[in-house]
Amino acid sequence: MTIRYLKHKEIDFEKWDKCIENAHNGIIYGYSWYLDITSHYWDALVKDDYQAVMPLPCRKKFGINYIYQPAFVQQLGVFSKEKADTELINKFIESIPEKFKFIYYNFNTQNELPINKKFKIIDNQTFELDLSEQYDKIKDNYSTNNKRNIKKAKKSDLFITYADRPEQIITLFRDNKGKKLKTIKDSEYNNLKHLAYSCIHKGIAFIHSVYTDKNNICGGMILVKSHNRIIFLFSGSDEKAKETGAMNHLIDDFINNNAGSSLILDFEGSNHPGTAYFYKGFGSKKLNYQTLIINRMPLVLKLVFRIYKTLLRVK
Repeated sequence: MTIRYLKHKEIDFEKWDKCIENAHNGIIYGYSWYLDITSHYWDALVKDDYQAVMPLPCRKKFGINYIYQPAFVQQLGVFSKEKADTELINKFIESIPEKFKFIYYNFNTQNELPINKKFKIIDNQTFELDLSEQYDKIKDNYSTNNKRNIKKAKKSDLFITYADRPEQIITLFRDNKGKKLKTIKDSEYNNLKHLAYSCIHKGIAFIHSVYTDKNNICGGMILVKSHNRIIFLFSGSDEKAKETGAMNHLIDDFINNNAGSSLILDFEGSNHPGTAYFYKGFGSKKLNYQTLIINRMPLVLKLVFRIYKTLLRVK
């Protein structure tokens, strides 16, 4: 067995995408076109003739090469046709070139990281809902609060559409929650728009919106399909949506329309207690995925990095 480090120009993208397509843990984030849109640049680790692969989104700043987790890419890690055991995952990690002095990287729910003193592991949670049951059975597992909000929404004369433009959802987020968070860069919003339209072109994106009785959009979501799962990629809502339970109604409508299928609704997170509570309200199952952190920087740079982070917090 050989694991090779390949620079971006050395990757055989046809073989790469075939590996992601046939992987037991394949997901949209791993496709080359998806990484090309969301990542500043990416290299890769490849086992033998693309039997298993691991994308490495990377950047260089202040002369330091590092691996990072791009926005709108929840999980990466090792993708393979057969389940990758801890030993194989460890070999992939050990194969990451030494030139990368800092690594912050999310593995997927099917990858279990080895215990190693050389790196730190953070546990994260995500939520998935099996849509194979009929709607009434799925709805029985909704939380009382969720059912209450759905009833409230239906009494508020809201209506749902399925053909809006992605930028409407993005603008809705930026004008509301985005103003408070300020964690997403303009370039990343542009990437999201590009990503959404690329998925629409491929026929794997769904834009669902909810409007008030005055014909004003108050909530919306961008969904993408991959490997028999629908990923809740992005959403936006305003205060009116909170008042009326519009997002509860919107997601419930999607579940109603897709119940009895072989699909999984992947809520894509979250570690935030409030958001996690919202997703659990639909009867979804919690799954874990892990973040790998490796800091290979010299001691003096580690100290500078800590001071830099402290100054950022002060500001």
